[in-house]
Amino acid sequence: MKRGECCTAIEAAVLACALLLASAAPAIAHHAFGAEFDPNRPLVLKGPVVRVEWVNPHTWIHIEVTEESGEKEIWMIEGGTPNSLLRRGLKRDTIKIGQIVVVDGYQAKDRSNRANGRDVTFEDGRKFFLGSSGTGAPYDRERRGQ
Repeated sequence: MKRGECCTAIEAAVLACALLLASAAPAIAHHAFGAEFDPNRPLVLKGPVVRVEWVNPHTWIHIEVTEESGEKEIWMIEGGTPNSLLRRGLKRDTIKIGQIVVVDGYQAKDRSNRANGRDVTFEDGRKFFLGSSGTGAPYDRERRGQ
C-alpha cells in the first residue's frame, strides 16, 4: 500500500467508529423511570416557568418553586419525548416563560431538584399528561378512566 492509502483507510476506520458511537448516544441517554426517580417520593411543585427545553430524548421544564421558608429553588422536571407531547396536544409554545404551572411527579433518587413529571396543570385548569409511558413509572390512578 502507498502511504496515502494507509492513512485514508485509518481515517475511514476512525470516522466509522465515531459515527457508530455517535448513533449509540441517544440510546445510552434514555433511561427507565426506576433508574433515576423514586416512586416513593411523589411531589407537587408550583411556580413560574423559567426555561423550557424541547429536546430528545426528554423535554425539560424548569420552574421556580418558593419553599415555605421563602427561599426560591429552581426545579428541573423531565417530561416525555417532544413527539409524544405533540401527539397529546402540548406544543412547543404551550408552556411559556413566566407562566405559573403545577406539576405533580416524583423526585430524583439523588434528592436533587430534579423530578419526573406526571401531569402539568395550567392556571386555566388545562391538564396534560407530561410523562412517558412504558418507563416503569408508577401507574397514574387518575388516568385509569380516561
